[in-house]
Amino acid sequence: MSWEGYAPTPLRALPGLAGRLQVAHLWCKDEGSRFGLGSFKALGGAYAVREQIGSKRGSLVVACATEGNHGRSVAWAARRFGAQCIIYLHARVSEAREQAIANYGASIRRIVGTYDDAVRQCAVDAEREGWTVISDTSWAGYEEIPRSVMAGYTVLTREIVEQMAGEAPPTHVFLQGGVGGMAAAALADLSEPYPLAATRYILVEPLDAACLMASLRANRPIRIEGEMKTVMAGLACGEPSPIALEIVGAGVSAAIAIGDDLVVEAMHMMAAGGQGDSRIVAGPSGAAGLAGLLALRSNEEACRALELGRQSRVLIINTEGDTDAAAYRRLMGAGRP
Repeated sequence: MSWEGYAPTPLRALPGLAGRLQVAHLWCKDEGSRFGLGSFKALGGAYAVREQIGSKRGSLVVACATEGNHGRSVAWAARRFGAQCIIYLHARVSEAREQAIANYGASIRRIVGTYDDAVRQCAVDAEREGWTVISDTSWAGYEEIPRSVMAGYTVLTREIVEQMAGEAPPTHVFLQGGVGGMAAAALADLSEPYPLAATRYILVEPLDAACLMASLRANRPIRIEGEMKTVMAGLACGEPSPIALEIVGAGVSAAIAIGDDLVVEAMHMMAAGGQGDSRIVAGPSGAAGLAGLLALRSNEEACRALELGRQSRVLIINTEGDTDAAAYRRLMGAGRP
């Protein structure tokens, strides 16, 4: 990648946690420093904005709905590449996340409802006003830009392959859900160096927003209703991206849904460090991969089915740091495991 300020994020070996969880090796790709934006989303939304700029510099208006990190990436790229930016937020997005986006000059529009309601409102308004929607989820007739977003995410996976050169490949990779874009990009890009026959890919979602799991069971896109209350704000999505669902459905070995208590425990474990482990600042969505591993290691039957045990080499991705610092401090003060 040739962007100014680009640097690969670290791949951290966690021998202490590996021993505690009784696996052979545990690695964490830590996205907390990505472009100073604090999450892997800096790769996808920003890449798609750059792809759309073309000859429209100064006249392009980009818009998106977000839980926080994607919108921050789009707003950052819009300012960097000379576009106007409008970001749609639903009522549960924190003021801290709103301010982080507004700091890049974006115009903020609040809507009533969920993230998925914000996606729909953004699409309606953009069609009327002639804006370009930069979404990480797809729908009928809107697929090109979400594919660009997913292409941006492959920077992350290609870094992983380079950083693991000389190591035996992972036997298990835990991937966060959401609308499915990151999981699909990782599956598509990692399955060549780490084929499905040798590596198990495991999808992790919040209990109240497991739209990918429901869709995989039904073999069709399923919409989850309700408020989807979870500390994993970046994964609180009720509808999968159809183009991502197709890839995820063909590649994952298992999908699991986890509760907030397990995520908070994982956040504390990552922050603790020690026994050879670096301290890792992981926001709730970022810690979901480790939380998924914790959930499986407490279930002997699931471990046998997935061949997850003492010989396993596990890769997780910390998709975000403390992108909402106040929420991070609050959750870290909620007690240690």
